[in-house]
Parts: sequence; C-alpha cells; structure tokens
Amino acid sequence: MKPLTEQEIRAAFVNCTKGQTKRLFVPRDLSDRPWDDLDYLGWRDPQSPDRAYLVAELDGHPRAIALRRPSPAAGQLQRGMCSMCLTTHTGNVSLMVAPKAGKAGQQGNTVGTYLCADLDCSLYVRGRKNAGAGARLQESLSVEEKIERTVANVAAFVARVMA
Repeated sequence: MKPLTEQEIRAAFVNCTKGQTKRLFVPRDLSDRPWDDLDYLGWRDPQSPDRAYLVAELDGHPRAIALRRPSPAAGQLQRGMCSMCLTTHTGNVSLMVAPKAGKAGQQGNTVGTYLCADLDCSLYVRGRKNAGAGARLQESLSVEEKIERTVANVAAFVARVMA
C-alpha cells in the first residue's frame, strides 16, 4: 500500500459525514507504519474501543470506512476466523459493522464482517505477527497468493459498503 497522509485518509471516507470525518481519530504515527507490508491501513480509536477504521485501495483510489464493533460479552473467548485473512484467534476476532455509504447508510443500513480485532491481517498473512498455535490453517497457497486473497476480500467488503 502506498503511504497516505492524514488529509488523504480523511478525504477517502465513504460512509461518514464531513463533520464526522473531521472529528474522527487518525493515528499520528503514519510515517512509522510498515506501508510496504500493508494491504490496507486499519486502526482502532483509543478513546472509543468500539470504533475502528479501515483504508483500502479500490480502483486505484483510497477508500476509507468507519467500523463499529459490539462490546464483547464478559468472558467471551471463543475461537473465531477473520473473513479477510483467514487467521483464527481466540478472543481476537470481532464482528465489525460499517454503515453503508450514501442514503442507505443514512437509513441505518449496515454491512458486517468478522475481522482481526487489531486489524493487522496484513502482518498475520506475511508471518510478521503471530496469532498463536493453530492460527494459520495449513494451505498450499504461497504468501503472495494469500496476500492477493486478503486484498480481494478487503476490496469486496469495501465495495459492499459503497454499494
């Protein structure tokens, strides 16, 4: 993924109003991110743990979406699989819900998917972050093919939000 500035990220949001986009948290460490290893940029809002954000390239342009996750139930440490990178985690996969873009989102319509709660799918796929024993299924795909699959899954999800 090519490095993005805060202004480029804010301008890329498709499911927020301009006012919401101005107020949302954008990480200050953008220059320190491992851009060459990212298929998308994802982060959580430190002041609001139920909010997350994702920026992916779609049709050559950055597209950003705001996500929410329901608060996990107490003691809920189930094993789950991320729909983007197919990594399994115990207690670290969350249902993330995004309001649809445009009128559909204004009417309350949403799209959801299961994501790594830390939004580090790119690092798990590349083996740069370890999700623990049994987290990666045995596959015959190369790392490059897994990256392509993750990129396609993220693009499909962002396209569903924009539809």
